[in-house]
Amino acid sequence: MTLSRSEAAKVAAHTRWAFEADRRRATSAGTSAFLAKFEAQVDPDGLLSPEERAKRARNALSAHMTRIRANRKPKP
Repeated sequence: MTLSRSEAAKVAAHTRWAFEADRRRATSAGTSAFLAKFEAQVDPDGLLSPEERAKRARNALSAHMTRIRANRKPKP
């Protein structure tokens, strides 16, 4: 049996997560980098307070996710 690239990637991902005891720790570096992108977007010069930067970054993240949902094709 030959797997397509997509199927092989799914098998690899499921295998990886089947043996991960602490998913939050395993994804924390990626999550931090993803959120840092939005903080840099809303405060490129670093002038805002940490609280205001975080608040605006959450809004930018929400806008980003809303755009993704709007562009998603409906499932049949």
